Amino acid sequence: MTSVSPATPLRNRRTKENDWRLFLRLVPYARRHGRLLTVSMLLLVPLSIAGALQPILIGQAISLIRQEPSTYEFLRNLPLSQGLAFLEALLLFTVVIRLIFTGIQGYLVQKVGQQITADIRADLFQHVTSLAVRFFDSTPVGKLITRLTSDVEALGDVFTTGAIGIVSDLFSMLVIVFFMFREQWQLALMLVLMLFPITGLIIYFQQQYRKANYKAREELSILNSSLQENIIGINVVQLFRRERFNSEMFRTNNQRYIKEVDKTIFHDSAVSATLEWIALVAIAAVLWLGGFLILREQLTLGTLSTFILFAQRLFDPLRQFAEKFTAIQAGFTAVERVSDILDEPIEIRDPEYKIEGAATIATPQVGEIRFENVWFAYKDDDYVIKELSFTIKPGEKVALVGPTGAGKSSIIRLLCRLYEPSKGRILVDGINVKDLPQSELRRRMAVILQEGFLFAGDVKSNITLGDSYSMEEIRAAAEKTNVAQFIEQLPQTYDTQLRERGTNLSSGQKQLLAFARAAIRNPHILVLDEATASLDVRTEALIQDALDRLLVERTAIVIAHRLSTIRNVDRIFVLKRGELIESGSHEELLAQGGLYASLHNLQMLGS
Repeated sequence: MTSVSPATPLRNRRTKENDWRLFLRLVPYARRHGRLLTVSMLLLVPLSIAGALQPILIGQAISLIRQEPSTYEFLRNLPLSQGLAFLEALLLFTVVIRLIFTGIQGYLVQKVGQQITADIRADLFQHVTSLAVRFFDSTPVGKLITRLTSDVEALGDVFTTGAIGIVSDLFSMLVIVFFMFREQWQLALMLVLMLFPITGLIIYFQQQYRKANYKAREELSILNSSLQENIIGINVVQLFRRERFNSEMFRTNNQRYIKEVDKTIFHDSAVSATLEWIALVAIAAVLWLGGFLILREQLTLGTLSTFILFAQRLFDPLRQFAEKFTAIQAGFTAVERVSDILDEPIEIRDPEYKIEGAATIATPQVGEIRFENVWFAYKDDDYVIKELSFTIKPGEKVALVGPTGAGKSSIIRLLCRLYEPSKGRILVDGINVKDLPQSELRRRMAVILQEGFLFAGDVKSNITLGDSYSMEEIRAAAEKTNVAQFIEQLPQTYDTQLRERGTNLSSGQKQLLAFARAAIRNPHILVLDEATASLDVRTEALIQDALDRLLVERTAIVIAHRLSTIRNVDRIFVLKRGELIESGSHEELLAQGGLYASLHNLQMLGS
């Protein structure tokens, strides 16, 4: 088996899927709307037949006027005026049929396309939010947004202007070919033979378009990533006067994107220009061969007129086919890119089997935590946690301290099962966290991070986070964490609308809401990751009072760089490079004179 370099582009590393296999990945979505698809496909029959009959009716009118032998027998038996009236009525009927059915079919196709697009976007969003944090560590947000928006929109075209449109064009061409051979086989054969080299040329241009389109979408992802990064980091951009430098970087990315888009435009235009030229050649060929046959009295002027119109009608679907093929190629490019995301394995899953008592938990939920020989690496064998073992008893308050990079936050992420340990086991109340449904694990513990993240919406929804809590429970949680006073001062109290990321609140206020969010869930385990670092003295005093009540009879893990805030915990775990090197109370660790004592003395000296 040939090895592939990590630097190889993702598109090349994937097993080369042909267009048919890519199309099959979308079929399950199409089946959900099978009734609408069936109706839109059935409408192709009257549309195609009406379109193919129009050149014949016009040719018959010319033959009738000239009294040519190619006139149908039943028309010859009618007076000229009645025969022409009959043909005009039929022609008008075919026009009305095409007008009505084209509108209905276009509406149905677009409706199906939008529904399929919505289904794919919903599934993709659900899949992305189910992926492990490890995936987001290595994937820029801008690229994900591109795939969730513009790429998914292009997927809809695979069915709307793509697959169904191509089927429509092919069916129209087959009907036209059938009627052509029925009218005159020499001219029909000549036009059909012209289709083969043209089709080969179109396929070549479309393959080139596909390659250019893939590169263009990759460049668009980079462009969106740059834009998203600059918007989120606008404070740093302006503080360090990076506006001009970042603008130049963005301009460079933009030019690369435009360059790739220009290639797609070139190949798309090449197809259109080729078909315009071929259509004219086809008409000229019909006139040449038709004129020759007329001179030999093997063809009538009415039949020649019919084939001139047939030549136009035959290449019109081919032209539309090429345009739709461009759309479907762009859609297949999007299928590849979206499939890259959908094929990402969901690393952290709920257990497929049901453990006895896992949902109701036969063992008492008292908040015991145990790490057994846990190893963990973010990538390969670069371990940030090494053979870590400890037990935190129910109701015990433990602090994690150590220099930057010691593995404190990694322990929290493993405990919350945002990552899976490389080796070893993590148990909560005697149950391996891998054997607990994620909802159950999250219910047992609450985590308060250094920065409280708020969603756009009102205050109460940011406390409940979609769970069904009554207004009384929300107010009780706010009172318990000393948050109620500040909420009551907001314009609409609990109904006050918060902007994205809560930018209309201070950092301290956002953190207070994070404490209320934890309190309402009444967890058995509380994790504080530098949770009071962004608070002012007055707010910290309020939170400390709330914490004293919140931590009663709860297991707590506290990460704190300010060692003065953890003197009253039961035990302190001192970490260094992912290993537990010291453990004990504040006084015991000071007496040992180890790393903790050194850190404490440095902070005391600094203060």
